[in-house]
Amino acid sequence: MPLAYIDPGSGSMLLQVLLAGLLAVPFFFRRVISDAWHKVRGERSDEPRPAHEDEDSVR
Repeated sequence: MPLAYIDPGSGSMLLQVLLAGLLAVPFFFRRVISDAWHKVRGERSDEPRPAHEDEDSVR
């Protein structure tokens, strides 16, 4: 009966890919998560948000 083996290099790469994927989801969907959070808390989220916070400093 063969035993499963993942060498340390592949194992650490797999762990890094899984962690990066899990941490990237909130950043990718931050607008949806933020709107849902405000809706649950009963706060108004109708105010327009700037496209980029540093936009004024560029001009």
